[in-house]
Amino acid sequence: MKKSRAGITLVAIVSAIAVTTTGADSQARRGASLSDFNETLIEVSKKATPAVVNISATRAPSAEIKGMPFGPDMPFKFKMPPGHPMPRKQAARGSGVIFNDKGYIVTNNHVVKDTRDIKVTLSDKREFPCKIVGSDPATDIAVIKIDSVPKDLPILKIGDSDKMRVGELVIAIGNPFGFSHTVTMGIISATGRQNVGLADYENYIQTDAAINPGNSGGALVNIKGELIGINTAIFSRSGGSLGIGFAIPSAMVKQVVDELVTGGKVVRGWLGVYIQDVTREISESFRYGKESGALVSDIMKGSPAEKSDIKPGDIITKIGDRDIADVGQLRRLVARIRPGTDAKVTVFRDGKLIDMTLGIGTLPDKVDIAAPKKLERADEIGVTVRDLDEELAYRHKITDQSGVVVIKLQPNTPAYNAGIIVGDLVREIERIPVADTKAYRSIMKESQTKKHLLFLIKRAGVNKFVVVSKE
Repeated sequence: MKKSRAGITLVAIVSAIAVTTTGADSQARRGASLSDFNETLIEVSKKATPAVVNISATRAPSAEIKGMPFGPDMPFKFKMPPGHPMPRKQAARGSGVIFNDKGYIVTNNHVVKDTRDIKVTLSDKREFPCKIVGSDPATDIAVIKIDSVPKDLPILKIGDSDKMRVGELVIAIGNPFGFSHTVTMGIISATGRQNVGLADYENYIQTDAAINPGNSGGALVNIKGELIGINTAIFSRSGGSLGIGFAIPSAMVKQVVDELVTGGKVVRGWLGVYIQDVTREISESFRYGKESGALVSDIMKGSPAEKSDIKPGDIITKIGDRDIADVGQLRRLVARIRPGTDAKVTVFRDGKLIDMTLGIGTLPDKVDIAAPKKLERADEIGVTVRDLDEELAYRHKITDQSGVVVIKLQPNTPAYNAGIIVGDLVREIERIPVADTKAYRSIMKESQTKKHLLFLIKRAGVNKFVVVSKE
């Protein structure tokens, strides 16, 4: 049936009014939503900012002069030429977060490492001297404490980073480039970031909230105003923010902070196994069918694993009821288990899943690879080596069970000029196997008169012969 022209006109007018009204209502709703969102950001910032502090301290003089090491670990004595002043003291700056009313502040270890005269400044300009309670280089977390705690100290509640999802809104608060208590906004870009190369235990939150130098130790906050991460580092080619920042998740922060406050150090669980990720080729070779878990390549002597039923070739698939995705996750989970207790472990062996119980030991104290013992001096070719251990194997992705690892290299030395780098595994010298540092030193001593030394090194899983010339 045909409609009259009047009917068509009426329908058009009603439709136009409806569209106009709907559009206005939609704009109003959008405006209200944006206003609510804006108010939420303001309230969260107002709530969280007072608990973020600006940290300043005095650091020891620079350890480098013209690219050469200068400090207590220097392999030779050095005196400044007459008329040349000693290097000036350096100022260390960063951020921190007050997490309880007793004056405890969490920050990054690299912010307060080798510092003295630590002072924190609050957003209301109050200043307080602080002392270091404890630090954990393995996670780059440190705790400092205000000496005289005021009654009205602002604190920031620690949230649950395990519940955060990619895409959620976050706010970063810190002191970038010295601009006190700066607030930036972004989202969680990724979680569980590993192999960044910043610490031994990594499980970073990645965010695009602008983070710059000075933000280290500052807060990453969710929209509830809870601390869900400690801002630690940025990926940058220019020194400024490129939208790739990393924060230590609050779950890791809380565990480490609790141990630092109560005991001054972190005690970690330990199995004592050499492990590697399960690649497609490994999975096919073991007829495993998955690319997850951690393959046991060897057992450390005197370790808890040596006393257990676990064997080289086992693929660890579970710790307790937690599935193991990769080596990094296994190390973190084991580290969180209290030493002296037992853990249920599931392994894949010969086509079957086997449950077993393993005793958890205490992870032995290790010297920071970046700061070797004073006894570990560079040798005549310019390298410092250390026996291969679990930590070095993980850091440099080494699957061998013997050899020595280059942990420090002096520039403009025979080894440096030959192309040897930190992380290389020295397997042979002059075709003689190098099992440990004792063998290394013995071979080097016997070869003192030789002008050229043939090294067999392993780098990134590939063997390579290198000639080190002493001339």
